Amino acid sequence: MNIPEHPEACFHAWGQAAACGELPQQFTYPFHYTPHPLCVRAAEEVQAYIASRTDWAEELGRGKMFGVLVVRRPTGELGFLAAFSGLLGGMNRHAYFVPPVYDLLQPGGYFKEEEERISAINRRMAALLQSDAYRTAVERLEKTDRQASAELAEARRRLKEAKAERDRIRSTHPSEAVLAELARASQFQKAEYRRLEQQWQATRATLEEELAVLSRQVEQWKEERRVRSAALQRWLFQQFRVLNARGEAKDLYTLFAELRGELPPGGAGECAAPKLLQYAYRQGWTPIAMAEFWWGASPVNEVRHHGYYYPACKGKCEPILHHMLQGLDVEPNPLLRQAVGSGQPTVIYEDAWLLVVDKPAGMLSVPGKDGLPSVVDWAAARSGQTEEVLAVHRLDMATSGLLLLAKTRDVHRLLQAQFEGRTVRKRYKAWLDGEVVPDQGFIRLPLCPDVSDRPRQMVSAEHGKPAVTRYEVRQRCGGRTLVDFYPLTGRTHQLRVHAAHAQGLAAPIVGDMLYGRSADRLYLHAERLEFRHPVTGERLRLEAPAPFVSGVLC
Repeated sequence: MNIPEHPEACFHAWGQAAACGELPQQFTYPFHYTPHPLCVRAAEEVQAYIASRTDWAEELGRGKMFGVLVVRRPTGELGFLAAFSGLLGGMNRHAYFVPPVYDLLQPGGYFKEEEERISAINRRMAALLQSDAYRTAVERLEKTDRQASAELAEARRRLKEAKAERDRIRSTHPSEAVLAELARASQFQKAEYRRLEQQWQATRATLEEELAVLSRQVEQWKEERRVRSAALQRWLFQQFRVLNARGEAKDLYTLFAELRGELPPGGAGECAAPKLLQYAYRQGWTPIAMAEFWWGASPVNEVRHHGYYYPACKGKCEPILHHMLQGLDVEPNPLLRQAVGSGQPTVIYEDAWLLVVDKPAGMLSVPGKDGLPSVVDWAAARSGQTEEVLAVHRLDMATSGLLLLAKTRDVHRLLQAQFEGRTVRKRYKAWLDGEVVPDQGFIRLPLCPDVSDRPRQMVSAEHGKPAVTRYEVRQRCGGRTLVDFYPLTGRTHQLRVHAAHAQGLAAPIVGDMLYGRSADRLYLHAERLEFRHPVTGERLRLEAPAPFVSGVLC
């Protein structure tokens, strides 16, 4: 397929900026945003285009991330650029989309040539491991081990029988001569057993060395592959030289080393966002707004919904975009604004040992690295720093509701033991984006952190910890469902992932920016908390009604 390199092939024009509606005052903060109407318009055009590509239907049905970037040219003309993450149709260049930051698939290039050398090593290893010589050496060693085990077991059985017979004879009080003969027989039989062991050990050592000669060749190839792969990865990331709005270029190897002290993860630089910004900078066009959306089925482990907008991934893109956005007037993190205007906690229960508050949405439970207000800070300031206040559990920043704090370390320890013992009962209220059936049930999906995109969590049967949630439907209306959640375990983002995942309820909590789509807030509230008082032994059942009443989203 002939891929035009002319900028007009990637620029999708709308006309003069003045005729396209109000422009955003600042560029999109890529890790938490509500898509600007112009981005929605651009995304709809891209979605119409990719829906028309029947040749991609099967691949896109499995799911892929796309991105759009609204740009203004020096002439004042407004339009958008489009990109896809990774490859599409086995290629990284298509006429409708911007090119990659670095084309690692270019024929005759160093990357392809070195990749082929590494593949050749893999083929040599596979051929040797499947060869008659290697298979025969393994089989002979295994056969020898079986024969040695059986023969030595039989020899030990005979030794045991002979010893029993000698003990029987000794019990009859034989003569000194007979006793001496018995001793000589014992020594001889033991010596024979040791000689038999040594014979098998010698035989095995010979066979082991024959196999080791072949295995050492495999290990040498593995080491060569490791060295070549590491060098190729470093070389590759040095080719990905990304620009920022000031025209400054840095390679990915340097960016990740400076900001994280680590190597870039695989696939870094191949996401949609870096491709879009890089192309705009190269053409001298001004970035106006950006958004990324998912098209197709959700991955098995992650939570993605067809047509939903998602923030840039932090694992691969945070250091890259940190550099690429320099020189642009980027809107501040909306979470910071939410934190400032989140209000104050409301005291629900308090005594000399503990404190229960109704935490507002947008407030941290415990102090974070950004210096945002937290319930623990608020409680300490409220007591004039005279009490040590410790959070017994946590609520997500965007979640409102009941939060339990301890005023001494002993009380904290006793309360945490109740959480660990699963004797604390909790109920959450949530509006879900979708109609949930049946009326009640259990969700059992094991969860673990998505190490490439924190703080997102993922479902993993292999690495996840057990997570169980009971739910009851309270109301359905307008394509949404009001539910009560009863978490039986306490994993990070458990309710959010269990609600959104295709194997859960497949209905994200309304306003969930990580697993669903944005709204004026996350519609999740911890409304009931029941536990045993660690000092008095009284069973406390505390409630704080959800601020979003039944029917508010209908």
